[in-house]
Amino acid sequence: MFDISPELKKNLAKARAFVREELIPLERDFLAKGFNAMEPVLQQKRQMVKELGLWLPQVSKEYGGMGLSLFEHGLMSQELGQTPIGHFVFNCQAPDSGNMEILIDHGTPEQKEKYLMPLLRGEIRSCFSMTEPEHAGSNPTMMSTTAVREGDSYIIDGHKWFTSSADGAAFAVVMAITNPEASRHARASQIIVPLDTPGFTLVRNIPVMGEAGEGWASHAEVRYEDVQVPLTNVLGAEGEGFAIAQERLGPGRIHHCMRWIGICERALELMCTYALKREVAPGRPLAGQQTIQNWVAESRAEINAARLMVLATARRIDEEGQYAARDDISLIKFHVANVLQQVLDRAIQVHGGLGMTDDTPLAYWFRHERAARIYDGPDEVHKWSVARRIFAQYAS
Repeated sequence: MFDISPELKKNLAKARAFVREELIPLERDFLAKGFNAMEPVLQQKRQMVKELGLWLPQVSKEYGGMGLSLFEHGLMSQELGQTPIGHFVFNCQAPDSGNMEILIDHGTPEQKEKYLMPLLRGEIRSCFSMTEPEHAGSNPTMMSTTAVREGDSYIIDGHKWFTSSADGAAFAVVMAITNPEASRHARASQIIVPLDTPGFTLVRNIPVMGEAGEGWASHAEVRYEDVQVPLTNVLGAEGEGFAIAQERLGPGRIHHCMRWIGICERALELMCTYALKREVAPGRPLAGQQTIQNWVAESRAEINAARLMVLATARRIDEEGQYAARDDISLIKFHVANVLQQVLDRAIQVHGGLGMTDDTPLAYWFRHERAARIYDGPDEVHKWSVARRIFAQYAS
């Protein structure tokens, strides 16, 4: 159904082997010791990825990446998603990948030299600061953070949370109101804030189902109090923040959905291998139980269908653009997120008590990927958006 070049097939095989041989063996230590303890080892693996020619799969060759299309990167993301550390090691992890896209498309030469190039080289990390605890995240035009002009500077004041990966990041891309009198989609701008700027405070890493995390693998509550940055730190023009954020979301949803399918594939593998060896009585493996057989068959069908939906959407974005594919993007966002929840739940159930531990990555994914139905637009908003346009087709 989808043609894949021989070169891409080769690179996908290389990535698959690297994940299996180099990254999956690190999972137990990553889950037990945390990101900071494992970062030196992960940096060594990053160097290996560079030497394999698989660094920055989502970035154009002009900027040192592999130059994959959205469709092609979707296939790569599926391979990397089979371990919690895959995307980080290949330098295509959120939120850095989205910030790279913004800087490539909207950064000035000075911004690219200071912030983009070190990010592409893997020397620094970044974060994206948009969601506020005082407002519904499902309506990104509602926010209280302001950036007021004062001479040749912005003075930023605001309260954000779920600023993912702020812990240890070099800079944030902050959404703030710069034009309060403008229309609601033209009020906000995106502004670069180095995190060593006076007035920036990382309040805490927010516990996600009891786990606060650290470093890249964390979500922070932060405050900006009289934070002063140059006017030249704005990305694009004033008032374009919402439009730039929308540009980032379409490809980002493809990346997430294919990462989720990678998680599903690994969860199904773990489910099957455990069911074959775990006996409920002597000579009676779990795999012989009809309920388990139904779960495996249903999971296989759901994963295959979800993959086809996402790849078709990625191909449409590549060929026709985001606007033409807007319904497809919403459909995959809520559909694949729910397939992910279902497959993970079945895999944990098959593992019994073991599934609740961090001896496998299943519990980690269950904690962190429950948010798949919330971030980048909750299920309900995507369903409302699609249903509204479906009804319009029949109302005329």
